[in-house]
Amino acid sequence: MAYLLIDGYNLIGTAHHDLEAARNDLVEKLCRYSGLRGHDITVVFDGWKNGLPVENSHRIGRTTVIYSKLGEKADSVIKRILSDGESPWIVVSSDREISDFADRKDYSPVTADEFESRLYAGLRAITDEDTAGEPDVYDNGAPDLPARRKGNPRKRSKKQTKKLRALRKL
Repeated sequence: MAYLLIDGYNLIGTAHHDLEAARNDLVEKLCRYSGLRGHDITVVFDGWKNGLPVENSHRIGRTTVIYSKLGEKADSVIKRILSDGESPWIVVSSDREISDFADRKDYSPVTADEFESRLYAGLRAITDEDTAGEPDVYDNGAPDLPARRKGNPRKRSKKQTKKLRALRKL
């Protein structure tokens, strides 16, 4: 089991004809994924342009959906949750500021693309039950070794090791 903290609009993007339908579709997929994998998921959406005057949240199974209040961005809500430090979060965001903040707080940042590939692979595993074996969801096609640096060239950096450990939990 893992605790996932997701920047919602970072995962779905904002180029949709019906943004509400895209949000609902993402929440439905995350609920199915959390039921499959047993993860506690918190997804945060921006409400800073046209949200409510207070922060709004609701829970669906093991998935918590949070809408930031009017005038507040999801980034500040995510930072506040990470600063509370109650759970060992895996932070899903391609926003460098959030990833760096999570890394400084000793949480595992994962990009939206990396998580999205695991999300859809996990959901495909549900629908393709007649396939032989589970799909390999750990290989994202990137090389495992970093660029040439001092020290053992075959040993991963601490940051890479922490990220791979987080990805294996997904």
